[in-house]
Amino acid sequence: MKKKRHAAIIGIIEDVAVETQEDLGERLLEKGFAVTQATISRDIKELKLTKIPDGTGKQKYAVLAEGKEKVSARQKRVFKEGVTGIYPAGNIMVIKTLIGMAMAVAASLDAMDDNLEIVGTIAGDDTIMSVMKTPEDVLLVIERLRRVLSEHD
Repeated sequence: MKKKRHAAIIGIIEDVAVETQEDLGERLLEKGFAVTQATISRDIKELKLTKIPDGTGKQKYAVLAEGKEKVSARQKRVFKEGVTGIYPAGNIMVIKTLIGMAMAVAASLDAMDDNLEIVGTIAGDDTIMSVMKTPEDVLLVIERLRRVLSEHD
């Protein structure tokens, strides 16, 4: 069932511009898949979907089909374009983003976390909270992310 649902999601986002999880859920329901928002969120992460500009000033979900190196460059670009601030709060890192970019930036963050300091990440509309094991890990991750933000293309 999961493989069929994943195939349906990919088909949907390739056929139409899907801007929100709610929209994706409605389109899945039309195809016979009754799913919760939590399931859609997990599917988006498992399929490594990200949001990209749709050409009208809005965002839409897309599949990243390139190899690891190209994904890394794209993920860094999404991160750099979406982040407006990074702040420590104990063992939590708070990232502020442009409105509507938190999910895409969080996916980029997950892709860039090769050292696995991040225990878990939650994204809203313009805010991301990432939990680390220690406050020291937060400072290390923030330092690394600020270097990414300052890199020149």
